[in-house]
Amino acid sequence: MTYCFLKSVVGAFLVLCLPLVVLSDAAATTVQRPNVIFILADDLGWSDTTLYGQTKFHQTPNLQRLADRGMLFTRGYSASPLCSPTRSAILTGLSPARTGITTPSGHVAEEILAAKVGARAAPQQKAVMPVSVTRLKHDYRTLAESLRDAGYATGHLGKWHLGPEPYSALQQGFDTDLPHHPGPGPAGSYVAPWKFQDFTERVPGEHIEDRMAAEASAWIEQHQDQPFFLNYWAFSVHAPFNAKAELVEKHRQRVDPNDQQRCPTYAAMLESFDNAVGTILETLDRLQLSDRTIIVFTSDNGGNMYNEVDGTTPTSNRPLRGGKATLFEGGTRVPTVVVWPGLTVPGSRSDVPILSEDYYPTLLDGLGLSEAEGQQFDGTSFLPELRGEVRERPPLFQYFPHNPGVPDWLPPAVSVHRGDWKLIRIFHGGDDGAHRLLLFDLANDLGEQRNLAAEQPQLAAELDGLIELFLQRTKAVVPIPNPAFDPQQYDPSLEGKSQPKRQKAASQQTAAAGLSEDAAILQGWKPRGCVAEVNQGVLQLRGTGREPFLGFAPGRLDGRAVLRVRLRCSGGSGKLQWLASPTAGPLPEYAAAKFSLKAGDWVELKLQVNSPVDKAGILRLFVPAQDDLVEIDWLELANSGKTRQWDFDAGERP
Repeated sequence: MTYCFLKSVVGAFLVLCLPLVVLSDAAATTVQRPNVIFILADDLGWSDTTLYGQTKFHQTPNLQRLADRGMLFTRGYSASPLCSPTRSAILTGLSPARTGITTPSGHVAEEILAAKVGARAAPQQKAVMPVSVTRLKHDYRTLAESLRDAGYATGHLGKWHLGPEPYSALQQGFDTDLPHHPGPGPAGSYVAPWKFQDFTERVPGEHIEDRMAAEASAWIEQHQDQPFFLNYWAFSVHAPFNAKAELVEKHRQRVDPNDQQRCPTYAAMLESFDNAVGTILETLDRLQLSDRTIIVFTSDNGGNMYNEVDGTTPTSNRPLRGGKATLFEGGTRVPTVVVWPGLTVPGSRSDVPILSEDYYPTLLDGLGLSEAEGQQFDGTSFLPELRGEVRERPPLFQYFPHNPGVPDWLPPAVSVHRGDWKLIRIFHGGDDGAHRLLLFDLANDLGEQRNLAAEQPQLAAELDGLIELFLQRTKAVVPIPNPAFDPQQYDPSLEGKSQPKRQKAASQQTAAAGLSEDAAILQGWKPRGCVAEVNQGVLQLRGTGREPFLGFAPGRLDGRAVLRVRLRCSGGSGKLQWLASPTAGPLPEYAAAKFSLKAGDWVELKLQVNSPVDKAGILRLFVPAQDDLVEIDWLELANSGKTRQWDFDAGERP
């Protein structure tokens, strides 16, 4: 069946099946197309909801209610194990390999519009990672632009993370954008007071998901008399990890210490998200719009298994391996529901794999809309699956050429799914710069524990050939062999394994991945309340606690010491604090040099230590990483007539 023939058949089918609203004017009578709501959760794992029977702790009655109205996909996949690449894939129908958006960098100050080959890598790494694009370019026609041109009202509510002005949602086809925030998470906190620009709470302690759901309800009501496309991209359940106090306490009483999902804060965050979904469903029911509204629900990547909250990880993706930031199933298999009145059978299920890139062509296909002249998709329409047909879809590719160093980490890689077979290519991870292959039979090894590449070399080579064609077709900028690779500093047995912190093995693992607290990477600086990654010679900090800081023990400080630092961020306040020892008591107010930063390019700070500290002096550089990424190019400490500089390209220089 050709694409064009399928499209014509589907168009006729929808006209017959969907409830119709007739709009009359003096000239013609037309049929109103169904509304579209796209609900995207952030960092919500496949095992986090009640949809697949994998959790006893989390409660998601409204997501279950949504699934009861449509089709549940057991093998829904995100384009990437990190957020911005997946978001770009949803809006463009294109793989991150093609757009070059391969890291969540939509909020950083530097505007990079074309991916490029990386300049260097640590000697523990076999491959040099490419440099990611940081903005969704206007070259790509978005789903919002297609629907707006077809007469839809378009609105984006919640997280964007594909670039600030002039790359915000307002320049990508949306008429409305709230709260118009470019960052990777809610500004400051889920519970007000927030730090959004020009968007404040209506009542003290307002929860951002409650507010977004109320805004969604009002927006739907405002546009109920015309077809609308609402992009509801929730902030939940991404960091920062905080929630309504009463919900945290509710779930704290339910914790089973033997359950791998036992984080009450995360459960409370998930409940607020589920309640927001309930608000949207109730609004549609109240306005009698449910029978002519398509709803897509999915997540941008798998569940977060590496931050520490309530003394544990936010969640567990078991029985899947890995989580957010890894190409194992736990990083990209995500909860997925599609409700299409007149097309999907309520309460139905599909085991056919679908991918983020597929939603755009599927919606155009089902709505009877044509792609623009010259427009292409890396995704494929899964409209037949929505009708209940069973077929073997084309191979599914995921491109993630980075090594973030999280538990179950992998070096830069790309994967292909074909049927139940999955192959991961680790770029230049073999001997003499050759690629290394991991082959899994997901039908019999969902946890990806047995690599069958050596047992089935012909199949592995065949699937790797598909990967090569995919990379050529998308013109991907790929990792290159690392000319500085030192085999003595690399332990391949640590790949894919979570190592205890502060042990030598952990230092080797995280050094190979570029994410570490080890002095070999940070040269004596230690992150607290944040995770640290050295990427392309820049130290990147992402907060996991309320007061993230870098600590260093320089010894005696002479009272005239100066710390200089070159950094950039999306705005906020910080301070340099000094104390006599890590166990020293509360500091007087004068023992801190405070600073305030605006969003923008690199700035250099000069922070004065204005009182002496004897013997075991400690410096703490508090940075505004609670909400967004903070990047540090270098640090320099002048003390007792000597200067020490830390440059994360070249290491410490005396």
